[in-house]
Amino acid sequence: VQLQASGGGLVQAGDSLRLSCTASGYTFSSDIMGWFRQAPGKERQFVAGIDWSDGSQIYADSVQGRLTISRDNAKNVAYLQMSSLKPEDTAVYYCAAHKNGWRWVRVSRKYTSWGQGTLVTVSS
Repeated sequence: VQLQASGGGLVQAGDSLRLSCTASGYTFSSDIMGWFRQAPGKERQFVAGIDWSDGSQIYADSVQGRLTISRDNAKNVAYLQMSSLKPEDTAVYYCAAHKNGWRWVRVSRKYTSWGQGTLVTVSS
């Protein structure tokens, strides 16, 4: 499965941004979709996840209340709505998917498909 992440850009602190994740030739159904990010010099970290089948969501503590993950079944697109952005949110954001079950939503090594990443830069 080939995923494509898009929507990144340069914004100011406090601004909002929406990232999208689409799939080529694939329809999401029972997938677990996750968003991860990697800042320069840091390890990739879990940001948010959603169970495509029932819409269950989970977030990293650092983004709780500011970021919202969602999916549009009709359009076969997952979103990461980001608000009240901070400079520390600056990173390359990746979408990923797997079918290994909800308990692995936070675990990057369980994801079998990854997008290419989209850069989000938040200036102070």
